[in-house]
Amino acid sequence: MRDFHSDKKRYFDMQHRTTAEHIIPFIEAQIDLKTPMQVLEIGCAEAGVLKAFTDLDHQCMGIELSAGRVELAKQFLAEEHSRGQIRFFSKNIYDIDLEKDIGHRFDLILLKDVIEHIHDQGRILRKLKDFLNPGGKIFFGFPPWQMPFGGHQQICKSKLAATLPYYHLLPRPIYKWMLEAFGENEVKVRNLLEVKETGISIERFERLLDQTNYRILKRQLFLFNPIYKYKFNLTPRKQSSVVTAIPVVRNFLSTCAYYLVASDQQ
Repeated sequence: MRDFHSDKKRYFDMQHRTTAEHIIPFIEAQIDLKTPMQVLEIGCAEAGVLKAFTDLDHQCMGIELSAGRVELAKQFLAEEHSRGQIRFFSKNIYDIDLEKDIGHRFDLILLKDVIEHIHDQGRILRKLKDFLNPGGKIFFGFPPWQMPFGGHQQICKSKLAATLPYYHLLPRPIYKWMLEAFGENEVKVRNLLEVKETGISIERFERLLDQTNYRILKRQLFLFNPIYKYKFNLTPRKQSSVVTAIPVVRNFLSTCAYYLVASDQQ
C-alpha cells in the first residue's frame, strides 16, 4: 500500500470522501447545508475537506501555513479556484487582517486534525470568533492524545515505530530515545515531540471550550476513525455510549472525536 502521507493526491481523495460521507452528515444534523454559505478551513493542507463543500456550491477559503501544500490545493481544485469559488492564504491566521485580506466573516469554520498541533489552543479558540458570522458554527475533528496512535507516530518510516501503539505516552526522554533507536531522523523526531506537547484530550478540549465561551451542539466519538476506511480498510464505527460517558478512559479507546460548536457570545 502506498504511503498516504507522502502521496498527496491520494490523501486529498481520502479527505474528500471522508468529509462527504461522514463530516457533512454530522454537520447537517445542525445546519442546513443546502443553503450556500461562506466556509473557512484552518490548516486546509491540500483542501480535500473543502472539496466536499465546493461540491455543494459553498464559497470556500483555506488557510494553510505550507505554501507548497497550497500550490497542490490550487492544482487539485483548479476549476473551482479559476472561477473564484475557493481562495487560499498561505499565512498564519494571526497575521491575517480580516477586513483588508478577506472582507467578510464565515458561517462555518472547519479544523480537521489541526487543533492537536496548535500551541496555546485557548488563544486560537478566541481568535476564531473574529472570523465567525453571528450564528456561525465551528467543526472540530481530532484524535484524542491518549488513543493508540495519538502521537501521530504512524508517520514514522520504521514499520515498528509506526505500528506500535501507546508508546507516545511514555515520558518525553524515553519516547525520544525510542524514536531515535527506531532510526527516525532528527526532523521527524522533533515534529513528533512537538505533537507530544500540543496533543489534546477530550476533557481538556471541553474545558477550553467552556473557558472560551463555546457551546457544544453535537459530539461524536469513534472507535474507528471514519478515515480509517481508506487508510486501513477498517469499517468506521462509532464509540459505544458506555465508553463515551467515562471520562479519561474514553480517550484511550476512541481514535477520533467530532464536535460542532457555537459561540455563546454572539
